[in-house]
Amino acid sequence: MPDFAVSIESLTKFFPPARSGWRAFLQPFERSSVPALRGVSFSVEEGEAVALLGANGAGKSTLLRILSTLLLPSSGHARIAGHDAARSPREVRRCLGFHAGSDLGFYSRLTGRENLLFFGRLNQLSDAASRDQIAQFSARFGLSAALDRQIRTLSSGTIQRFSLARALLHSPRVLLLDEPTRSLDAIAATSFRRFLKSELLQRGTTSLLFASHSLAEIELLANRVAVLSQGHLLAFDTPATLKRETSSSNLEEAFFRLTGHSHETSTPEGHW
Repeated sequence: MPDFAVSIESLTKFFPPARSGWRAFLQPFERSSVPALRGVSFSVEEGEAVALLGANGAGKSTLLRILSTLLLPSSGHARIAGHDAARSPREVRRCLGFHAGSDLGFYSRLTGRENLLFFGRLNQLSDAASRDQIAQFSARFGLSAALDRQIRTLSSGTIQRFSLARALLHSPRVLLLDEPTRSLDAIAATSFRRFLKSELLQRGTTSLLFASHSLAEIELLANRVAVLSQGHLLAFDTPATLKRETSSSNLEEAFFRLTGHSHETSTPEGHW
């Protein structure tokens, strides 16, 4: 069997139904019957960049959280660098960088520098190595002026950049990103995409799996695209092949034809 950076086999995830009022007290005891993923299978090769493309609720974030060991699958297997995410979570975390697409996870009363040093230690970096990495990424992501300010005083976009730096701090073998440029301004988003394309991916030592609603971002970064809809994997191929096989002139059109969505749900910026 090939040595994949990420291997997903018949992955299924069900959640309990959402309840309100007194019924919410029964939810932990209810059978998980709401599907989020339905038998998803694909793999990411070493050094490859794969995008998860789908409307809200398609299962993208659930898939990334299973791979990052934050959720357990209902059935199937998810492996990072050969390690099962459910059975060997510690080994998975050692080779993984994860950005969850939110500003959660930082200690609000610590400064940005203190937070990154703390997470460096959790990833078994020496303080000297962490300081070198912090200096590098703070310059790259425009964080130098914010390093010694408490996280709670920073904007959501700045915290997003700190989260991206945290995911990259220990030079992970596999990088998982959930909407990495969602809260970034246009300049910061362009700079981060350029960093991923020309520096991180060009070296070929890090594999990338990311979810994005930006079609331009996907076309720039992704070698292959996994199209999800309501928990199903509809297609998995290169952007060029997806466009050719759906007789589409662009990736947006290919997505709509694969999923049956209307063009009216898209926005002028190439998001939906």
